[in-house]
Amino acid sequence: MLSRAARIRRAAVAAFSTTAAAAAAARPGTGLYGFDVLRTARGFRRFVDDAIERSDELVAYIARLPPSAEIVRAMDEISNTVCSVIDSAELCRNTHPDREFMDEADKASMRIYEHLQYLNTNTTLYNAILKAESEGVLLTEEARRAATTLRVDFEKGGIHLPKDKLDHVNHLNLEIAQLGRKFSENVMNKPGFVDIYPASRIPRNMQRHFKSIHRIKPWGDEEQRKQTDTTKQKGLRIVTDSGTLSTALRWVSDEEIRRHAYMVGNSEPCENIAVLDKLISARDELAKTMGCKSYGDFAIRPNMAASVDVVMSFLNDLSDTVRHKADEEIKSIQDFKRTVCNEKSANLEPWDEDYFIGMMKSSAHGLDVSVVAAYFPLSQCLKGLNVLVESLFGATFHQIPMGDGESWHPDVIKLSLHHPNEGDLGFMYLDLYSRKGKYPGCAHFAIRGGRRLSDSDYQLPIVALVCNFSSSSKITARLNHWDVETLFHEFGHALHSLLSRTEYQHFSGTRVALDVAETPSNLFEFYAWDYRVLRKFAVDETTGDPIPEKLVKALNASRNMFPAMELQRQIFYSIMDLTLFGEQGSKPMDTISTVADLRRKHTSWKFVEGTHWHSRFTHLINYGAGYYSYLYARCFATTIWQEVCQDDPLSHSTGSALRDKFLKYGGAKDPSALLKDFVGDSIIRNSGGGIIPDISSLCKEVGL
Repeated sequence: MLSRAARIRRAAVAAFSTTAAAAAAARPGTGLYGFDVLRTARGFRRFVDDAIERSDELVAYIARLPPSAEIVRAMDEISNTVCSVIDSAELCRNTHPDREFMDEADKASMRIYEHLQYLNTNTTLYNAILKAESEGVLLTEEARRAATTLRVDFEKGGIHLPKDKLDHVNHLNLEIAQLGRKFSENVMNKPGFVDIYPASRIPRNMQRHFKSIHRIKPWGDEEQRKQTDTTKQKGLRIVTDSGTLSTALRWVSDEEIRRHAYMVGNSEPCENIAVLDKLISARDELAKTMGCKSYGDFAIRPNMAASVDVVMSFLNDLSDTVRHKADEEIKSIQDFKRTVCNEKSANLEPWDEDYFIGMMKSSAHGLDVSVVAAYFPLSQCLKGLNVLVESLFGATFHQIPMGDGESWHPDVIKLSLHHPNEGDLGFMYLDLYSRKGKYPGCAHFAIRGGRRLSDSDYQLPIVALVCNFSSSSKITARLNHWDVETLFHEFGHALHSLLSRTEYQHFSGTRVALDVAETPSNLFEFYAWDYRVLRKFAVDETTGDPIPEKLVKALNASRNMFPAMELQRQIFYSIMDLTLFGEQGSKPMDTISTVADLRRKHTSWKFVEGTHWHSRFTHLINYGAGYYSYLYARCFATTIWQEVCQDDPLSHSTGSALRDKFLKYGGAKDPSALLKDFVGDSIIRNSGGGIIPDISSLCKEVGL
């Protein structure tokens, strides 16, 4: 029996070609991610020391420069130096299996963040960029945009404030970073669990998803309890992290188990309620010190949306638009439950949603998850990534060997994205499987941004695509279709990083205005649902048969059964985020009751007393007052799909348009101009001093 790591390597060999030269290449010793300094965990200390030393040298260099474009280039080198440490530490602390590496990365992250605060409040740098921006020495649009962006970043750090207020802002930013870290650590380390006895309460084919446990079998009465029989009874522990909880709610037929799992999963980690209270207070104080009425306005002001009022108006209008259809959808689920359970007055509970929706989709369209998964073995899904880049961009992924010490786990593989005329475009690590202590979701991590080094030399981007697909050592790894959609979503982020070609790493790939950051990822989700794409790689390994068109039509019909409810959920998340970080009253906000009220107002589902699901919503940390950008991006992506991609999604002309008019710019072009030049003026609208997406394509998709 092959080990999981061996199976993954075999799948990669099947999916990606390996050049003879690469296969025969020696594996020289190096450090983590190819950084020589990271040969050991303690290397993170030297990594930070070197970055601080180099950035200090560059600060001194900039102080001697006359106003010129060289100031922007040198400041971008500072950014490149610091970001290499920040990004490497972030990936390490979220994925490395070695506790020493995680701890050292954690310490490095905090040290470099403190140095970043020093750089962001350095008046030498600020004055230099002001002069470069004002004296007309920046000759390219990208250089001028870089200077403006850098100046705004300085001013967001409070550099224009009196020293006492600036010191206070620095203290608040550090506190906010520490609170965010604590929130995320609690989510990862304290997911909660439910123990189920006997194990037979859960269908045998589902038991592999949960942890086996045992207890001394209880006896029925006092006399029996006195006996010395210590027969062990098998049970199952449902660890209520988001992935495992979702599996339990979708597949376990026992309603009491679902209810128990839902209650625990939506009330852990309880410690995060207090962490969130402190975070809200610190962010609000930061915003007011910076002259804003709320953290929401402080965070949104530099974005396309420009203000909380603009976003809230957009969200409330969308909420009203979708409400009637969402109510109809939830009534159909309630009617279905009553029919299945033969109870005319049965109430539909929140822990029923995934279970009965899944049952309705299966019964309506004859979908069997195991049959669908048979067409998505790991090796074929990885081939699907190659199908996309080869058809659209004329490039291919090749697996390349890693130096000793470069990888952080045997599951990890490294790919180069190669173009026959342009050479290597960038590099991507794949870390696809769940394991203990690993970041629980799916994400794209930048390790190194791209930037122009000279007329003939470009620093190639390096990224990691991290997922948490379940696996077993006993079966060939296969993905459910929603896993394929997730893979394509994160791959959209990776392509944004790999295909951007910017002068400055400050604009590389996903380093864009928040309003458009999720657009490529949302766009590539559409590719996971299109038969013309799926037939190219979705193959049953046993028979060699491609996925039937009829099955893909059934998948799409299933997807389109409850679109209003899903859209309503995203609207609720966005409004919740803006409310928590909006204007604060005279008394501290009770986040539990606030979120409960918003759920009642903006969704068709009832709130369950005793739950506080938002205490594990890590987007409040990473996207504080910015979750709305997912809806902005979905609107943009839907319009791009319908206007640019849908007619011929795999054509080279479609790929050229995507790359040359959108992906290659990263954040180097004003996002409004970028979108209008790509699709047309109608993709966005002016509203109340800000910009909102046109929703007509989204409404068409959802059936509104």
